[in-house]
Amino acid sequence: MNNNQPIIVIDRKTGLPFQETILGEKWIRWAYQNAHSRLLKRLLFRSPCISKLMGKWYDSPFSKKKIDTTIKELAIDTTEFAQPANSYKSFNDFFTRHLKPDARPFSTDPLTLVSPADGRALVFPTLNENSYVPIKGHPFTIRKLIPDTYSRFTNGALAIVRLCPADYHRYHFPCDGNIIDYRHINGTLHSVNPIALKSGPDVFGENKRSCTLINTQQAGTICFVEIGAFGVGSIINTRQTGHVKKMEEKGFFKFGGSTIVLIFQPGRVQFCDDLLANSNTYNETLVKAGQPLATACPHPA
Repeated sequence: MNNNQPIIVIDRKTGLPFQETILGEKWIRWAYQNAHSRLLKRLLFRSPCISKLMGKWYDSPFSKKKIDTTIKELAIDTTEFAQPANSYKSFNDFFTRHLKPDARPFSTDPLTLVSPADGRALVFPTLNENSYVPIKGHPFTIRKLIPDTYSRFTNGALAIVRLCPADYHRYHFPCDGNIIDYRHINGTLHSVNPIALKSGPDVFGENKRSCTLINTQQAGTICFVEIGAFGVGSIINTRQTGHVKKMEEKGFFKFGGSTIVLIFQPGRVQFCDDLLANSNTYNETLVKAGQPLATACPHPA
């Protein structure tokens, strides 16, 4: 496998592939692909100190000057912003921005589960017991991802939505339901970029993450997992209890690339055809929050 190959994503709207722009690509490749970078990886990813310091800087007014250059470099659509781009007081203020109320339309059909976030989606309609492979050649397990609750999802289905710095970083509930459990798992802060995933660390089983169990009428119990990553100051969950509605805000990530994993019980969802087709060839699909992700199966076979 050529580890220097570009990251190609399928644009859901056009069906065409495009090359992803990666902030700090040179440093990510050096940290994960260079044989002499082991000390750096321990310093940066095994300890949260560097990410905490970065978070403090991105919370400070000194970081504001980075906003305009990031918007230009990543071609971010400012017309969706709820506030003008020049109104944000820090980079994290910009990064955790709200969008206009109509920026992410969604279906009200209770059987339609929607993408919880903007990002790059991979779906797995049937897990091999509790294993899945987010990129070619390196399997992960839900046993390690959600060690206390994995057994109820064995042989189920799974969707990964990987967020990049260009994306809107608030995330939402995919359907109506009731939160029955919420817990936080401490861990490392590896990059969630495919460059890192291809290089060996068990990002999904080692990184800092939060897990929420949601009982739903149409799709059984769903496990909603937020995974932190290098440079992420915090995973902020604004809803941790009670009844929730589809596309109600669940929380947000501060600066950094991050990932959401949705895990479903066996036979409870049928993923959208285009997501299945792209995922069968390990191609991520660019999705927006509120777009259809799957159809719920209220009465599984």
